[in-house]
Amino acid sequence: MNQSDISVRLLGTDQILGLAAHLTAAGLPTQDLLQPGRMFYSFHRGETELGYGGIEGSGRTRLIRSLVVVPAQRKSGIGTLLLRALERIAGADGAQSLHLLTTTAPDFFEARGYEQRNRSQAPKEISSSEEFNSLCPTSAVYMVKELGDMNSVSPQGTRLHELH
Repeated sequence: MNQSDISVRLLGTDQILGLAAHLTAAGLPTQDLLQPGRMFYSFHRGETELGYGGIEGSGRTRLIRSLVVVPAQRKSGIGTLLLRALERIAGADGAQSLHLLTTTAPDFFEARGYEQRNRSQAPKEISSSEEFNSLCPTSAVYMVKELGDMNSVSPQGTRLHELH
């Protein structure tokens, strides 16, 4: 499977329950899902649900709010495809860097170009987020990836099928 096989659906507020159920099952926070400034997506291959992801913020610096692969699709490379899709979506919208906090998957993200950093190095737009301040424990690993020229890729150039 490659990215051209994946459809991306922007979730409306009435569709957040499916996302919340998967985040809860994965032990990830859900308290802020309906707060402003967050965009959540579902990823599918045909009618097969693959996972969910979210991006928080605007401008050049964004936070990966969540990334979860449904259990039936794990250990098959889907996580990498979904992460790349989120990176392309953020880059096409002007993001220069993506930040995240993780307690369970630092090796996954590091293998895909994210660097561990000290939490004190986080820019204000990240360090002031609810995820940074209260949702994730202080033991969560803070990671960053510079997107480079990804922001020049149009959403159509992602080869993802975007459905709204």
